[in-house]
Amino acid sequence: MTKNANEDQQPRRKRRWLVPLVFLPFVAVLWVPFYNSHEPALAGIPFFYWFQFVWIIIGAALTIFVYLATE
Repeated sequence: MTKNANEDQQPRRKRRWLVPLVFLPFVAVLWVPFYNSHEPALAGIPFFYWFQFVWIIIGAALTIFVYLATE
């Protein structure tokens, strides 16, 4: 038996709300006044730098999650 085109697309539509999660790191890093400070330092690295680095890791994880969930 062959699947209907609608049956194939139904699960994918339910998870479309996950796609905006990919833009979360952009919004977080664009709001510079929030993280424009030296404290709290982490291992001598000012907050300004490590905050952005953490969002790179979070962004990669979110991209992988959304890709696998919507595939």
